[in-house]
Amino acid sequence: MAEMLDIIAPFFNEAESAIAFVGLLDRLEAAVVERFGMTVRKILIDDGSRDGSAETFAAALSGSWEIVRLSRNFGKEAAVLAGLDHSRGDMVLIMDSDLQHSMDISLKMIGELVENPQIDVVYAQNDRREGSWRRSQLARLFYKLINSSQRFDIPENAGDFRVMRGAVARALTSVRDKRRFNKGLFAWAGFRQKAVLYSPENRAGGTSKWTRFNLIAFSLEGFTSFSVIPLRVISLIGLLTAFAGLAYGVKVLFEVLFYGIAVPGYPSIMVAVVLFGGLNLALLGLIGEYVWVTLSESKDRPVYIVRDVLHGNAAEQAAPDR
Repeated sequence: MAEMLDIIAPFFNEAESAIAFVGLLDRLEAAVVERFGMTVRKILIDDGSRDGSAETFAAALSGSWEIVRLSRNFGKEAAVLAGLDHSRGDMVLIMDSDLQHSMDISLKMIGELVENPQIDVVYAQNDRREGSWRRSQLARLFYKLINSSQRFDIPENAGDFRVMRGAVARALTSVRDKRRFNKGLFAWAGFRQKAVLYSPENRAGGTSKWTRFNLIAFSLEGFTSFSVIPLRVISLIGLLTAFAGLAYGVKVLFEVLFYGIAVPGYPSIMVAVVLFGGLNLALLGLIGEYVWVTLSESKDRPVYIVRDVLHGNAAEQAAPDR
């Protein structure tokens, strides 16, 4: 019996690029069947779209496919998990629906997995640094910090675009973190992984949903999920501040006892109050992020809720909430 490849593609308001993406899926399916003799099933995840994307995809798709429609926008991380939950293939390809992930790289990754039984995951690593020099350096610093306290490394410039064996996909579905950081989870799961360099294509339509605020929040999600470095930095700042305060106190005492120098009161007190008050609030906010993650996990709410699943032109009853 031929092996099956599941293609998982989350989307959110991608009606403008839907037809072009379906064309890419059709060409990719034909190439996979011809080169590897595998059957292909397409699993698209509608992450709460409001522009009729699901209907556009449903009208254009052919072959074996389903569209899992979530009850609202839960975020791409949750949408990827929904796709993994609905997959049952021998191999699973995760790609974006905006056509930035090319067919050639997809076939190259599938080929690597087919030809190398000892490899479990092949992921695409972006070799084109986008944005300003400052943004590039901040990204480099982010990966250096988040990897400094781990027993595993999160690859730099690697996202969801990857091919994995079915066993890996099923292992990932067992991780039900509510606050998800897929880059970290893919690395944390282990298995034997290999990188393939690629340059993202231009979007077929629409604009990226990632704002600067989203990127900052996503980075903070990664830190609070996979790194203890911020908490250790807080401890270090506390120790340095205490040492500085002690040194300053000794200096003041020495000047008063031996030189009779009067210490200015009001200005120095105000500077100390404002400085350490602001520092305390900032550090408490960071600790609060960790507390919020703990609270979110303890609520044990489902990661996502399925509204319904489309097969062809018919809608089935919603799958159990996961």
